[in-house]
Amino acid sequence: MRMILLGPPGCGKGTQGDLIERSTGFPRISTGDLLRRAVQDKTPLGVEAERAMGRGDLVRDELVLGLIRERLRRPDCASGYIMDGYPRNLAQAADVEILDPDRPEIVVAIDVSEDEIVRRLSERRACLKCGAVYNLSAKKPAREGICDVCGSALVQREDDKPEVIRERLRVYAEKTAPLLAYYKRKNNLYRVDGSAGMVATFAAIRTILDAALKVIGKADARA
Repeated sequence: MRMILLGPPGCGKGTQGDLIERSTGFPRISTGDLLRRAVQDKTPLGVEAERAMGRGDLVRDELVLGLIRERLRRPDCASGYIMDGYPRNLAQAADVEILDPDRPEIVVAIDVSEDEIVRRLSERRACLKCGAVYNLSAKKPAREGICDVCGSALVQREDDKPEVIRERLRVYAEKTAPLLAYYKRKNNLYRVDGSAGMVATFAAIRTILDAALKVIGKADARA
């Protein structure tokens, strides 16, 4: 099973992906996490990615594809995986299908309003050392400005500032939203209300996933 999570930045894809990973055992493959690791390690890709993300732009397709290809080769992806942040455009959707063409696939789009996304991301703080993420309203650290996990200082990432957020949303609407029409034509697109809260959103996604896995199980039994 390949589950693709779609939705604008800040809609909750990462949170929902983590919940699905814990409940199914399928690894969550986040291009954001992969890219931030490259930025932290100061690889050539990381340097380019840092510049692009700071402007609110997307990283070049071929660079991200290399990271995805390597990740899908790991043994933990054999039974299934969750893609968070990829594909972001029609060309990347085609690349995914070429990389793993026979994998059953469902796509879940998480819908959240632009104003809510700006509010959420503006309040996000991150630890650059261990990767832990907090929110000034929903998930505060025990000590203000300090990571609960490793004790390092928390920062507001450049791509979480309001002016950059709105540019990211513009890029999403231009590049990624057409994927909704593409997957709708494939008849594997499902939409959920991401403003309903973490628990309700996960329940809706889990219902969709369980139904898809049941169909796959029946197909495997007939094979």
